[in-house]
Order: sequence, then structure tokens, then C-alpha cells
Amino acid sequence: MARQKGIIKLKGTIGDITFYKTQDGHLAREKGGIEASRIASDPAFQRTRENGSEFGRAGKAGKVLRTALRALLLNSADGRMVSRLTQQMVKVIQADLINERGLRNVIDGEAELLTGFEFNIRGKLGTSLFAPFVGAIDRVTGEITVDLAPFIPTNMIAAPSGTTHYKIISAGAEIDFEAETFVVANSETAILPWDAVATVAIAQVNVVTPASTKPLFLALGVEFYQQVNGQMYPLKNGAYNPLSLVQVSGL
Repeated sequence: MARQKGIIKLKGTIGDITFYKTQDGHLAREKGGIEASRIASDPAFQRTRENGSEFGRAGKAGKVLRTALRALLLNSADGRMVSRLTQQMVKVIQADLINERGLRNVIDGEAELLTGFEFNIRGKLGTSLFAPFVGAIDRVTGEITVDLAPFIPTNMIAAPSGTTHYKIISAGAEIDFEAETFVVANSETAILPWDAVATVAIAQVNVVTPASTKPLFLALGVEFYQQVNGQMYPLKNGAYNPLSLVQVSGL
């Protein structure tokens, strides 16, 4: 892979060189590689096929989780979130000690490895929200909750420059990775002033299926706003809004 320089940037293929644009700029690479038919049948590529199968499974699992949390992710995700989540899902699958390599899956893996996953590396929850919170997943009732004691916003929320207001958001999700379905419930506070006045206690309850046997997730985040002439606007289009998986129960 080579980086293109100069005033004119190329796209497409010239001879054996392909020119393309990525988030890292305009790049070029030489055409090559092994034919797909050989990879699909040659015994020498058995490990490659196994890795490919599990990587594909990880990609699908990540998509289901992203879709379940879409309402929150619309304003709380960075440009590389999809690839980062897929990589973490691969680790979940690789933790499956039941099935053979190539057949390992999320259900028999360790979904808890997703705990702490940050959907926006430009604004992490761990470096944005310092107010103590308690998250809990109750499988019997299906209640996925988060509680925050009263706190002073300017002391306990590290907000980006220009912030005047904020909102605490959360979601509880029940994911069936095999059927690629989900049940999700979201909660949010009102848009609150980012000032030195203590908040009231915040309690959010997100209810999914009682007595579920599927992996359950609790996501917690903050959305930042700027008030201009009495109107609220998402700060920098949500570029610094944190959202994290703070509790995971995989069974």
C-alpha cells in the first residue's frame, strides 16, 4: 500500500495498480493475491477458510448489535466503530471452548468481553462522565437499569468546548445472534443545563423479555448540546458524544 502524492489524485485501476480513497487519504496498491476458487477448495487454505467463516460471523453479530442500538449510535459513533466492534466480536467468538475452529460462535463465546466497548473513541464515556453510576441487569424481571446519584454537572461531566446542555441516555438490549433479532428499550433524561447546580437522582429502567436466555446489554452515554437563541443544537453534530457498553450478561 502506497500513499498518493501530488495535486492530481487518481481513482480506479491502471495496469496492475489500483488507486482508491480511504479515511487515511488517497492510496495505491498493486493488484495481486490468490484466486478465490483456490482458497475455497485447497486444503492448504483450511485455516484461512475457518478464519474467514468466524470473521463473517463476527461481522453479522456486530451488525445486529449496532442495529439494536441504532437510535443511540446515530449521534454517538466514530468512523471506525464498525471495524473495531467486529474485531472485538472476533475475540468473543475465539473464546468459544465448545465448538471446533471455524464453527465457533458468539453464543458459546464470551459476550462479556464486550464490556467497556466504546462506540466513539473521540469521546469516551470513561473520560467524559465521572459521576458514579450503578448499572444492573436483572434477567428474572428483564429490567436493565442505570442509576446516578445527584451530581454537579460541571464537576462530573467533562464536556467539549461550546457545551451548554447535555442529556444522559441509556439502552437495554436483548440480542438473539443466531436469529439476528433483538428486543431493545431506550431511556433519556430531558436536556439538562451543564452548570454548577446539583441534579436530582437519575434512574433509568429499560425493560426487555423477562427470564430471557439471550445475551443482554446495557449501554450508557451522554449527548452534548449548545443553546443558541433559545434553540438546542447537537454540539458538533454529536462528534464527541460518548456511548459505552457498561454491563453485559452473556449466559
